[in-house]
Amino acid sequence: MDWTDATARAALQDVFAAAVASADPRIVLARHLPAPPQGGRVVVVGAGKSAAVMAAAVEAAWPDQALGGLVVTRYGHGYPTQRIEVLEASHPVPDAAGAEAAQRLLAAVGGLTAADLVLFLVSGGGSALSTLPAPGLTLEDLMAVNRALLASGATINEMNCIRRHLSAFSGGRLALAAAPARVVTLAISDVPGDDPTAIASGPTVPDPSSFEQARALVAHYRMKLPQAVVAHLEQAAEETPKPGDPRLGEVDYRFIATPRLALEAAAAKARALGLAPLILGDALEGEAREVGKVLAGIALSARAHGHPLPAPCILLSGGETTVTIGAEGGGRGGRNSESLLGCAVALAGAPGIWALMGDTDGIDGSEDNAGAIATPDTLSRARAAGMDPREVLGRHDSYTLFQALGDLLVTGPTLTNVNDLRAVLVA
Repeated sequence: MDWTDATARAALQDVFAAAVASADPRIVLARHLPAPPQGGRVVVVGAGKSAAVMAAAVEAAWPDQALGGLVVTRYGHGYPTQRIEVLEASHPVPDAAGAEAAQRLLAAVGGLTAADLVLFLVSGGGSALSTLPAPGLTLEDLMAVNRALLASGATINEMNCIRRHLSAFSGGRLALAAAPARVVTLAISDVPGDDPTAIASGPTVPDPSSFEQARALVAHYRMKLPQAVVAHLEQAAEETPKPGDPRLGEVDYRFIATPRLALEAAAAKARALGLAPLILGDALEGEAREVGKVLAGIALSARAHGHPLPAPCILLSGGETTVTIGAEGGGRGGRNSESLLGCAVALAGAPGIWALMGDTDGIDGSEDNAGAIATPDTLSRARAAGMDPREVLGRHDSYTLFQALGDLLVTGPTLTNVNDLRAVLVA
């Protein structure tokens, strides 16, 4: 293939689309369902950006099965259902609608028997969407905590350790409320390593972390939290249920989509387009701009030396980077556009290298884009438009730069979420 700007952009978008399609619950969920109970009830509950479309997939797979329940998803991520109610709430900062939804989810699984089945549909964003304060805390407390977490530079696993110890819903507490019913969790993973305790903060699985670890993380990142939260962590009055807790019964946790599977689908699409793919990993973490710099270095090596593989090739990676905002605050942009701008700055206009970085849920941070695309002339076009790319990167304003260049990747909500996908094409 003749790799022009047009063909490279199209190839990157096709690779991204293949990754997203591989995690579409309407395609993949049905094969993971358990056998329906004989004589018992089926109660479907869920939380996450994909919860509504997952609920619709359950209804489609079991058209004649009596079932009911409710799920909560992000505003604008609803999907038509017939038997399962869909609620909407705020993400990434929780709101009262999410707290009410969490209370209703707990009530929906109460009073069940061992003959009943609870299907819990979980996906990324579930923590914020089902935020229910532990006794003694308020929603305003947890909203302040969430803002502090998002600005801290903590990893998603570290954030969820703290969240679990401030919640009346996560950290295995939904499973406790459902006992003695059988609980089967169907999950779309958006976290590095596919750790069930980190996906929506693990409402149906035991929690191996402790109040002590949560306090240590708060101290390490020097988070300024409400006094009531600090006191709650210090008192450590009621630990989350731990592995082996008999109240949880046998944990049945099934992944229907993961970052690794999405990367493999992206790689297959790349091969069909004549690109040799290299999956660098599904759990890359670190400061977004620094990850972008590292990816640029690998791409430059591939183009100049044919290592780690010769061109034409595509470097694929997943995981979740972080953006640490200083006291001065930041501009507009999510972790993907920031990582991409860091990559473009490091590439310094090197010819024959294009990159796309985006969140598979279609929303990069709190903006309206999934991510963006960088080209060999990104920096020169930005300067021609009166922007200094390094200065823009320094104030975390990558969205503004890529918007001005017309290079935002806008997909709208994809109704799935297997974390970020980064693709660097070396022609």
